[in-house]
Amino acid sequence: MARAAALHILVKTETEALEILEQLKRGKPFDVLAKRHSICPSGKRGGHLGEFNQGKMVKAFDQVVFKRSLLEVHGPIKTRFGYHLIKTLYRN
Repeated sequence: MARAAALHILVKTETEALEILEQLKRGKPFDVLAKRHSICPSGKRGGHLGEFNQGKMVKAFDQVVFKRSLLEVHGPIKTRFGYHLIKTLYRN
């Protein structure tokens, strides 16, 4: 079973996600922005979701974590929870 670790920032609107993405591109730290903006409980941990198995997250999220490039911010990705900015730290 494939495993990965990822960070994410979850917000309610695509506009908010795009604004945060711009701040990330300007060099603001991911963890600081996650603590400030994420509506997910993981925001308190800088957006860190820990390690998880493939298939544990919703499909759109899973596809980013297990198929897209590592250590880059991807998104906004829409799920039933809102809009995510996702950064995969590693996977095997």
